[in-house]
Amino acid sequence: MDRSPGADAKTNSDGYHTFDELYEHRHALFIALCRELAAARTTNPVWRSRLHADGTMFPDWFVMGINREHGQQITYHMPAYLWAETGCAETLDHAPEFDGHTPADVLQRLGRLAGAKVDTSPAGGVGRYGP
Repeated sequence: MDRSPGADAKTNSDGYHTFDELYEHRHALFIALCRELAAARTTNPVWRSRLHADGTMFPDWFVMGINREHGQQITYHMPAYLWAETGCAETLDHAPEFDGHTPADVLQRLGRLAGAKVDTSPAGGVGRYGP
């Protein structure tokens, strides 16, 4: 992988996938999960917003999430061209106040949705699933 200054991270590859491809997969998987949760009418509300809670947003992006409560949120920024694909989500004027979740928190919360344990301890490494 080329990590030199000025290298284009989007086209960097591990020999199998570029960062762009991996992000497209993440977007597709998250939208599929949100559609399933919305269709099942679970207690995990799916939402989207063109604005953060403070009224800001990155150009050409929106935020999509599962759950609104602090300690339960799973959120991802999504490219604006995917807005039409996310009609399963309730559209909010502003996203809920960010609860400060980390990537490790999101992995644990995703694991809980799937009924799996996720070991994010330093010894276990981020994202190791257990029974």
